[in-house]
Amino acid sequence: RHNGSQTAPLVPVSSVCVSFAGEIVVSEVNFVRKCMGTVTTRDDLWGKLICTNFKVSFVTHDPSRQVRKFQYCNRLLGDHDVPLACVEQLVTVNDTTGKQKVLLSNRKLKFSPTELIIYCKDFRILRFRFDESGPESAKKVCLAIAHYCQPADPLLLFGFEYVGKRYDGSSGDQISTADLSARLRTPLFDCSSDWDREIKRTGASEWRVCSLNEGYAVSPSLPEHFVVPVSLADQDLRQFSCSFAGQRIPLWCWNHPNGSALVRMASIRDVAHQRKLEQRVCSAVTRSHPKRSDVLQSNLDRSLPRIQDVQTSLVKLRQICVFGGSEESEDKWFSSMESSGWLENVRAFLQHSIEVVHMLEGRGMSVILQEEEDRDLSCVVSSLVQLMLDPHFRSIEGFQSLVQKEWVMAGHRFLDRCNHLKKSSKEESPLFLLFVDCVWQLMNQFPSAFEFTEIYLAVLCDSMWIPVFSTFLFNCPRQRAEHSRDFAQSRYLFLGEEKTLRFPPVWDWSQQFSHRDQALFNSPFYVGKRAAPCVQNGAVKTFKRTKKSYSSTLRGMPSMQNGMLGRHGSLPRRNSLILRFRPESPARREAPESTLDHFTRDWLSRPADPHGLLLPQLLPSHLKLWRLYFLRWVPEARIPHGGMVMALHKLSLLADEIETLQMKLRQYSGGPTPGCSSDRVTLSPEQRRMYFRGSPLPITPQQPEYLSSAFPFSPVGNLSRPEVLGTPLRKFLSGARLWLSSETLVNQTP
Repeated sequence: RHNGSQTAPLVPVSSVCVSFAGEIVVSEVNFVRKCMGTVTTRDDLWGKLICTNFKVSFVTHDPSRQVRKFQYCNRLLGDHDVPLACVEQLVTVNDTTGKQKVLLSNRKLKFSPTELIIYCKDFRILRFRFDESGPESAKKVCLAIAHYCQPADPLLLFGFEYVGKRYDGSSGDQISTADLSARLRTPLFDCSSDWDREIKRTGASEWRVCSLNEGYAVSPSLPEHFVVPVSLADQDLRQFSCSFAGQRIPLWCWNHPNGSALVRMASIRDVAHQRKLEQRVCSAVTRSHPKRSDVLQSNLDRSLPRIQDVQTSLVKLRQICVFGGSEESEDKWFSSMESSGWLENVRAFLQHSIEVVHMLEGRGMSVILQEEEDRDLSCVVSSLVQLMLDPHFRSIEGFQSLVQKEWVMAGHRFLDRCNHLKKSSKEESPLFLLFVDCVWQLMNQFPSAFEFTEIYLAVLCDSMWIPVFSTFLFNCPRQRAEHSRDFAQSRYLFLGEEKTLRFPPVWDWSQQFSHRDQALFNSPFYVGKRAAPCVQNGAVKTFKRTKKSYSSTLRGMPSMQNGMLGRHGSLPRRNSLILRFRPESPARREAPESTLDHFTRDWLSRPADPHGLLLPQLLPSHLKLWRLYFLRWVPEARIPHGGMVMALHKLSLLADEIETLQMKLRQYSGGPTPGCSSDRVTLSPEQRRMYFRGSPLPITPQQPEYLSSAFPFSPVGNLSRPEVLGTPLRKFLSGARLWLSSETLVNQTP
């Protein structure tokens, strides 16, 4: 099936290898040593290296080393497993001849490898030694990994085997759409009712759900249902759809309470009718506004970095974080980090999103985000704008609906951008990772405004490389439907009333984690809208927090001079919506304040509100490297009993204790509560929101021994690199501060 190449015969998965539906072992080798450290072999593990059609798995022979230090567990992957989709590059080494070879699919290996190095897309490096293994078995398992991690066709992705097994049988009733919908609270926006609810939630009365694209009759990359202005009839939309790139009709994203709308639009390729069509679209958007405000068009292709530039910056960042440059001087290492451009890209997208927010909120104008195909940059900007403006999207359910709406159903090319087929690096670009990093920057500055944790964001990014979820497996809904139909026909699967295979979305977290582990996604910092209970004269009453209850320190803002941003508050960019003036010269100091400056200064002067507008600070000191994601596999970067996990631990205990007290108050005021006794309140794992739980007895709970800044990820055995002690990387980990381009490097020792 895989290009006709020869591999080891397929056998059922052995009992020692974690397996599930559709997984088969394709090759394995015994007496393999997994390198756990960089200097000594004392902690190395001996075991079996297994390649399945889903993952690379290492099973240790030492029972004492199989015991977990904590309960966090992925149901699809073991401690030493790597999904094949996560493999970036394979390198084989022969110690005797000194030869090294990068393995590609269907390529021969002329020497017997003594070592295999696996470079992963999540910044891990795994090393396996074959000193005691049979040379032919070692060669076969290396070739099998290279072969199966580079499928030649989308139907060869493991997700089809996984889902197809669930449809085996005469009726295909082993999977139920109704059961999945009942288990999920996140709308998938694959039906008109989900869009109807979103219209009503945002109060977009002058917008309607359009089903013109049912059966993908108009546009191959748009969903079957989307939202358009009421003033545009289906006949008009069908008539001028062919003038847009990819027949992508302008899409409604979100409505502000003041009536201004956020819209996405592809470029108009019919030059002869370009101006006429733009006026037609702008006129329809204007009529949807209660005040008939003007519409601003923002050309993202001219304002933001190209997707190739984003990919290049990640490659440079990976090189720095993984290999570290132990031989470089301190200045050169920091310069390399700066020149990677990753944080500069984060800054550019956040800055442009702020400018769009200003137009929607500050000036009450609708904004149309225009991009060549409306499938890449617009996904990032539209999502960030809604996240800054709408607190609903900062809850777990709301954030998941945002990604589903603006990325999955809007046709972001996950298959190409993640390069699941390893076809062309020209199409690969980590735009979703960039977006999640921007979300982390917001969350880092406003921790009380987000219901989810950075662990949730990291796990979400890792899930891109588990090819069983519909969320990250396809370029658009139509592609999923077509490939599902082709696969079902080739396997003679009976789909019943369903038109396509029902791939699980990543939002069905029970596929990967237990209820207890999912509690790691809940932030104890989050200030919810729910009223907090209090007791007055023995009666339980409620009160609501006001804006004055929140300290302005929650913003995470630096000190201001006369209420104005510092000189590095923003860097002007090409085609910026609003040009900002730097105060270097007297002439510029006398220039009138821009509307964006006034809007930002006015927002900074008000008390912080976790449920209101969020404007991130873009000073270099506030845009930080996301250490938990980018440096989690570096052993030297791990801080035992340190980092944000300690605050998470302490606040989780407090939040769990408060939740228990609230249960007791409800019990005393309103009678018995399910799961509670008269002298002790107990909550089931499904009921408890926090992973770390307080003791039911009035004693101080002990601190877990396994806590470190890398929690819940373990860097041990997942990265092999030169020692970093005394290198620039070590100084960075010790507190040296990195400034962005055009800034100076300032070292601060803790």
